[in-house]
Amino acid sequence: MAINPFTSFVFDLFIISAIIITAYTVNFYYLAFVARTRNEIYPIVDWGTPSVTIQLPIYNEKYVAKRLVDSVCNLDYPKDKMRIMVCDDSDDDTVELIRDVVDDYKKQGFQIEHVRRDTRKGYKAGALKHAMKTTDTELVAIFDADFIPPTWFLKRAIPHFSKSNIGLVQCRWGHVNENYSTITQVQALSIDFHFLVEQKAKSNSHLFMNFNGTAGIWKRECIEDAGGWHTATLVEDLDLSYRAQMKGWKCLFLPDIVVDAELPAQMNGAKRQQFRWAKGSIQCAIKLLSDIGLKRNVAIEAKIQAFIQLTRHIVYPLVLIQFLTLPILLAAQVNLYVVSVLPAITIATYLAMGPGAYLIVIRGMYHKSWKSKAKLLPALLVYNAGLSVNNTVAVFDAILGKKNEFHRTPKYGIVTKKDDWRDKAYNLPFTQTTLLEIFFGVYGIMGIFISIFSNNPVFVPIIAIQTLGFFYISYMSLSHTRFKRNKSSDNRPKTKKEKMANTVYKLSMIGIVGIIIFGVFMAVSGYNADIYPLDRIRGNLDGIVSSSDPEIIREHLVEIQSDLDLVMDQLPETTNSDGEVISKNPVWIFGTESTNFLRIQNNIDTMFAGIDEISSIPKDNSAYHTGMLDINDRALLLKINIMDATPYMYVSPANMMLSVIWIAAIIGIFAALKRKKEQLNKLDEE
Repeated sequence: MAINPFTSFVFDLFIISAIIITAYTVNFYYLAFVARTRNEIYPIVDWGTPSVTIQLPIYNEKYVAKRLVDSVCNLDYPKDKMRIMVCDDSDDDTVELIRDVVDDYKKQGFQIEHVRRDTRKGYKAGALKHAMKTTDTELVAIFDADFIPPTWFLKRAIPHFSKSNIGLVQCRWGHVNENYSTITQVQALSIDFHFLVEQKAKSNSHLFMNFNGTAGIWKRECIEDAGGWHTATLVEDLDLSYRAQMKGWKCLFLPDIVVDAELPAQMNGAKRQQFRWAKGSIQCAIKLLSDIGLKRNVAIEAKIQAFIQLTRHIVYPLVLIQFLTLPILLAAQVNLYVVSVLPAITIATYLAMGPGAYLIVIRGMYHKSWKSKAKLLPALLVYNAGLSVNNTVAVFDAILGKKNEFHRTPKYGIVTKKDDWRDKAYNLPFTQTTLLEIFFGVYGIMGIFISIFSNNPVFVPIIAIQTLGFFYISYMSLSHTRFKRNKSSDNRPKTKKEKMANTVYKLSMIGIVGIIIFGVFMAVSGYNADIYPLDRIRGNLDGIVSSSDPEIIREHLVEIQSDLDLVMDQLPETTNSDGEVISKNPVWIFGTESTNFLRIQNNIDTMFAGIDEISSIPKDNSAYHTGMLDINDRALLLKINIMDATPYMYVSPANMMLSVIWIAAIIGIFAALKRKKEQLNKLDEE
C-alpha cells in the first residue's frame, strides 16, 4: 500500500530510532554475557600501609557531612599514613558544622584539614583540582558526602593495586536507604545494573571502565599522568578515567567491596542527578571520542564500547521520537507488526528484547534473591520511561553547548522509613521539564485510544508503560515540591514569604490538576470528533471491499456519509474567484487533491449512484460485475485517501490553538512559582 510523503518520513524516523535503540539494548546484553563469562584475575599483594589522602568534596551537606567525616576517621588505618582533606565549598550552616568536627578530630591526632576556597569555580572538579596542589601521598581516595565507608575499606581495597599499570580501583555502591520507597528501590536496581553488568564486564576485559566519582582509590601518579581534574564537563570522574586509560592505565572494579550511600529520596533530586549524568556523558563524548578513535594502542572493541557508553543517553530522545510517531503511524494504518500481520509475534518480540532478557540478567546478578528484585522490574520500566523527557533535555543541553552549572543532588541523612526529608532544607521545586512530562502523558492517552480504535491493541501496553511513566514522574515531581529557604535553620518558623510561596504552590497544584483533566478531556473528545469518524469510514470501506451484496454496500455507504458529514463540517474551505467552494482539506498548507474531502464526497456520490444502478441489474450480467469492480476500486482508493488525511487531522489549526492555550496556562503557573522561588533566593543572598 502506498504511503504519503509525511507518513513515509514519520515511518523512517520510527524505524531508524527502533534500530538504534535495539543496538544499544543488545549491547547491554552483550556486556551481561561478558560479565559472566570473562574473568581477568588480578592477584592481591601486600602493599603494607602506603600513604593515602582521603578527599571529601562537599557543598551544603549539613545532614550528612558529619556522618561522612566520622566514618572516614573511623577507618582502620594508621593515623600517620592517612591524611583527610574536607574540601568544603559550602555557603550555609555546613561550614560551621564541619569546622567544629574537624577541630575535634585534630585534637585526637588526625591529619585532617578543612579546605576552603575563595570561589566555587569548577564545582566538584575544581575542588578536587585545588586539593591536588598540596597532595603528595601515593594514593588518593575520594568519597562524596552521602557515602559511609566501612572501617576495613582501605585495608581491603589497597592490596588490589597488584600491577604497576592499575591506576584506579572502583568499589561498588551500596544503598543504605534502598527500601525507603519505590523511588529508591528502582534507583538501587538501576545502579546495580551499571555496576554488576557494565563495570564488571569492562573491568574483566580490556574495555574502558569509568570512575564513578566516589568510593574509589586512585594512584596519585595516574591522576597527574592523565592531566589531572578537568572542569569542562559535569562528569569529571568519567572524563579523568577515560583520559587515564588512553594513557595505558588500567581501572579495576571490585564488586565484593561495597560502600553504602544514600539514594535520592526526593523525585526532583533524582531527576537532577540523572540530568547531570546524561548531560555530562554527552559532553565527554564530544570532548573525547575523536581522541579515542585516533589512539592506535586502543583496541577496536574498546573504541566501539567507549562510543556506546559515552553516547548511550541519545536513546532517550529516540524513545520520545518513537513515542510521538507510533500513534501517527497507527492512525495511518501502517503495518508495524514484526512478522506480517501477526500481533502475537510482535508482543513476544518486545517482551523478549525487554523484560524477558532483563529477568535473565537479574537472575545472574542476584542469584538466590533474584525473585524479589524481579518484582521491581515493572516499576523500573515505568521509572526509566518517565525520565526520558528529563534526560532528553539534558542531551540537547550538552549538544547545544549550554553553559555548565553543577547542581548537586541534595541528601538528607535518610536511612530508615521513619526518616523524613520534607521539612528539611535543600528541597527542590519541580522544573519546566515537568510541563513536558505532562504533555507527553496527555499525548500518550490519545495514543492509547488510537491504538485501540485502529485495531492495533497489541501496542496499548507499549504506549501505556511510557504514558504511566510520564504521569508518575510529573506527579511525584509536583507532590515532592517544597518551598523553603535552603540556607536557614530547620527549627525556625516559616516566614510570611515562605507561607505565601506554599499557598501559591497549593493553588498551582489545583490549577495544574484542572488543566491536566481539561487536556485529557479535550484529547479524548477531539479524537472522537476528528479521528474516530475517519476510523469508522475506513472500517466501512473495508466492509464494501469484502462484500458483493448491494444492500450491505448501501448500508456501509450510508454510515460513511454520516461520518463524512461530521468531518467536513470541521474542515476549512477554499473558494475560487466566484466564491464557489472548491476544496475542503485538512492539509491547510500545501494540500493535495488526494486529501480534498470534496473529491472524496464526489466519489461517495458516484458509489451511491453506482449501487442504485447495480441493484436493478441481474447478478449474472457482465454490467453487474463491472459495476462491482468499479465500486471496489473506488473503495480501495478512498481508503488510501482517508489514511493520507488522518495524520493531518491532529495538526488542524483548532487543535494547535487549543494546545497553545493549554501549554500557555501551565507556563503561566510555572512563571508564578518561579517568581516565588526567586523571592526566597533573594532573601538567602541578603
